[in-house]
Amino acid sequence: MEGTTVSQSIEATNGAAKRDNSPAPVESASNDAPVNKRLKLSGTESPTADARDKGITRIKPEFLLPKPDKATILAQPDDDDAEAGDTKRKKERGQNKNRRFAKAREVVKFCESLKNGEGTCKFGKDCKFEHDVERYISSKPADLDGTCPVFDAIGYCPSGLKCRWLHSHYLAEAGKLLVDEEKKANAGREINRIDRDTQNILQKKKFPVPKSDLILPYLDSLKEHDMIGNDGQKAETAAKDEKEAKRDLAATYVEPPFFPSEKKTLNLHRAKILSPLTTVGNLPFRRLCRWFGADVTYSEMALALPILQGSKSEWALPRSHTSEIPGFGVQIAASKPWQAVKATEVLTSACETGISGIQDVNLNCGCPIDLIYRSGAGSALLDSGSKLIRILKGMNYVSGEVPVTVKIRMGTRDSHPNAKKLVARLVNEGDVAAITLHGRSRQQRYTRVADWDYISETAQIVKDMYEARDEKNKEQRERRKVWFIGNGDCYSWRDWWDAVENYNVDSVMIARGALIKPWIFEEIDARQYLDKSATERLEMIRKFAHFGLEHWGTDEYGINNCRRFLCEFLSFSCRYVPVGILEVLPPKIQDRPPMWRGRNELETLLGSSDYRDWIKISEMFLGPVHESFDFKPKHKSNAYETEG
Repeated sequence: MEGTTVSQSIEATNGAAKRDNSPAPVESASNDAPVNKRLKLSGTESPTADARDKGITRIKPEFLLPKPDKATILAQPDDDDAEAGDTKRKKERGQNKNRRFAKAREVVKFCESLKNGEGTCKFGKDCKFEHDVERYISSKPADLDGTCPVFDAIGYCPSGLKCRWLHSHYLAEAGKLLVDEEKKANAGREINRIDRDTQNILQKKKFPVPKSDLILPYLDSLKEHDMIGNDGQKAETAAKDEKEAKRDLAATYVEPPFFPSEKKTLNLHRAKILSPLTTVGNLPFRRLCRWFGADVTYSEMALALPILQGSKSEWALPRSHTSEIPGFGVQIAASKPWQAVKATEVLTSACETGISGIQDVNLNCGCPIDLIYRSGAGSALLDSGSKLIRILKGMNYVSGEVPVTVKIRMGTRDSHPNAKKLVARLVNEGDVAAITLHGRSRQQRYTRVADWDYISETAQIVKDMYEARDEKNKEQRERRKVWFIGNGDCYSWRDWWDAVENYNVDSVMIARGALIKPWIFEEIDARQYLDKSATERLEMIRKFAHFGLEHWGTDEYGINNCRRFLCEFLSFSCRYVPVGILEVLPPKIQDRPPMWRGRNELETLLGSSDYRDWIKISEMFLGPVHESFDFKPKHKSNAYETEG
């Protein structure tokens, strides 16, 4: 914040919180001790199961606050937010379903081609944007205090003259932007970008997909055989025809498809995996998780059709940072085989792959949101096993040496889980290198505890299938083991280790547990709870903000974007209850705490569910809120509008 210290920001925020009946600050320095607070709090473990009230987080009495009036209780967080869920009850809760975010507008719009202080505009005098550097700089708001975080990190600022910290890397007298060549040469970079020419080719539907053109007719023929095979009287004939079709098609292939065993090795044994997450699972957040020790990260779910159409916003999703390499996968969703197959070939052709880029392409078959489900994508594929097999077979053929993986749920309905049969089919077909099973149905969303017994039973099926392989079947024998990953309700290191040691899975994919506390990956390595101090958590937020500025830019538009996604992140991280004030461990992700106060003012602030506190926290690192900024959280009761 310009001319304001962090402590002054906290005092101002606490003042706002008091006016809204939020927790009063407590003076305590216990949580800011010089040690890292990496305590193994075994003394607070619950000795019996009935020591915990169902659905309630047990907090030490000295940190509890009086029960608030109903009018002061903010909307409860909705766990569908992480995957942009959409249910009827959300209307009753007052959801902002159609959120729109205003873009920052400059008083004087400067020509983009000249923002780096050099170059020429191809439109010349006909350009509608400003070319006069001095006039543009004089029209900008006053620079923010301090050094440009991006220049400090990578040795130059891509936003150039539009940067809000311009004074720290611009020599006005010489009209020159500074560059630290040594730091620039050693800095990380973002990969999986496509240039404008490639984007234009995609938009004109002229991007070459030769492998897809070969495999799609075969997949169509399989569809016809599947339709015939549904008729019991013609099933035997269909099976014979299918064998003949496979032999005929094999002769037409220019090169045979890769088996998973022939592709790049995918090692997920006890890997710490961050799940694909909508909105919050952006590049800066993934970088933060890698900083805390995650081994594998996945992009936000990208829709196959917009990828094929060259959509700029959709192509921003597979973008990754070199700090995520190796161990970065791209997740896609598609309702039709041709969409998934062509999108996979485009991604593996246009992006860096293998050890230096995309490690696998993941097909989303678990997304529960209505928009995706009704289109026939996401969890809808669970009810269309034959179509799913065709999609994965085609993806495996066109992806070259890049493995194909899949993420599924137990089924679409609570009463009819079908993941066991589906997983057996997937393993038999041999087209996937890894299967992730979320222990809930599509109908359940996030309303109940994940069924880890079902996950374990499904994992055992995979294990038994490999132990019972026919040693005479060379093709089966040479296939590499399919990794089986569990997913659901992993909120602590105990949850993670219990799953990998007792439930037959190779690893666990973490979603909401990482949203609430990204240092869960550190806890897994340490095998203990880490009582992060408020100062350490504030440093984590600072790091996210700086990663965000590198990604979205340091101009007003980039800062607004960074602030918005920081607030989205804080809407989850504010749910974290410090383990040092818990009365019973381990914490449960489904439990909700009563009103509590932290061990100092900053800890109280970081636990606030008031959107105004999130804005104040963002101002510590991104400066005062610009008049063009507006923030509309998932809940209307939390909506933010600028004053004046």
